[in-house]
Amino acid sequence: MINWSPEQPIVSIHNVHKSFGPLEVLKGVSMDIMKGEVICIIGPSGSGKSTLIRCINALNDIQGGSITLEGQEVHDEKLDKLELRKKVGMVFQQYNLFPHKTVLENVMMAPIKVLKESKVEAQKRALELIKKVRLDGKENSYPGELSGGQQQRVAIARSLAMRPDVMLFDEVTAALDPETVKEVLITIQDLAAEGMTCILVTHEMAFAREVADHIYFTDRGVIVEHGSPKEFFDNASDPRTKEFLSQVL
Repeated sequence: MINWSPEQPIVSIHNVHKSFGPLEVLKGVSMDIMKGEVICIIGPSGSGKSTLIRCINALNDIQGGSITLEGQEVHDEKLDKLELRKKVGMVFQQYNLFPHKTVLENVMMAPIKVLKESKVEAQKRALELIKKVRLDGKENSYPGELSGGQQQRVAIARSLAMRPDVMLFDEVTAALDPETVKEVLITIQDLAAEGMTCILVTHEMAFAREVADHIYFTDRGVIVEHGSPKEFFDNASDPRTKEFLSQVL
């Protein structure tokens, strides 16, 4: 039995190394995330951000170090990855919705197939989540009838339907038109306000400043600097961080 309590980090990343062939993408990354925290990971393209969060739910394997979720080693060969992914929801840059299924059907599908919920129970929960992401009235629409921002909010609702303990967001606004970015960020902000543990790879600096508890800046596979939003944006000390911020702010 795993001995974990909420006073300990819900996610603990220790000295993680990850390579794709000869290319080392993560070079000894460590961070601890407490239950209910919002963590934003920022940095230039190719700095290992997306790779890192994909390691948290074992979409990527690791070559060294450890990642634990609620005290359980994520990369333990004996761990059922399906059980792990019930606890860790992930929303990607691409929405990955089933185009031939309605919004309601997309959100209901995994709870019925994976959690073995009854259709009645899954539908009740799906309708609540669709309302939560401000899409009531769109239950019977198909993905192709929705804007990119609306599709992304369906993807968030679908992930929440699995009742995860942690939510991972990988550049979820990167493919969106500027006018639809805000509605997705508001949805994430609502989740954070309700106490959901959120780990975001994002280039939305104003959002990171407003919502994050901690910001981590990665460059070339290492964490260069981290701190509270105020410390990070107002008093960055590393030249690489200062240069990056000068380009994006």
